[in-house]
Amino acid sequence: MPPSKTSYVCLPCRAAYKQPYPSREPHGGDRRPCPRCAEPLVHVGSAFAAPPRRDTRAWRVLSVLLHAGVRFHKSCCGGPGYRPRTLREVRERMAYARRTGEPVARTLVRPEVP
Repeated sequence: MPPSKTSYVCLPCRAAYKQPYPSREPHGGDRRPCPRCAEPLVHVGSAFAAPPRRDTRAWRVLSVLLHAGVRFHKSCCGGPGYRPRTLREVRERMAYARRTGEPVARTLVRPEVP
């Protein structure tokens, strides 16, 4: 059986790559460069589905999620859970986080904003 793979993303190129899981070295020696631009790739998780390269709004939403520390790892039920798909959903959750003081990463994965 081949080794399992996970997704990595290059935000400047708007490209996603499936690669083997990161090594478990204690010094964090898993810095993978983008094959197109040589910028570092971001490990996003195995439950990630990349938007089309031409969909700039979806990549902007993805960029906000990744910079907030949100990833797409599988949970016990099979998927990563809720992730916002539009800039409007991101703005609503960011406003809620500012209003309540809740951490941004937690607010972004919240299915409903009260």
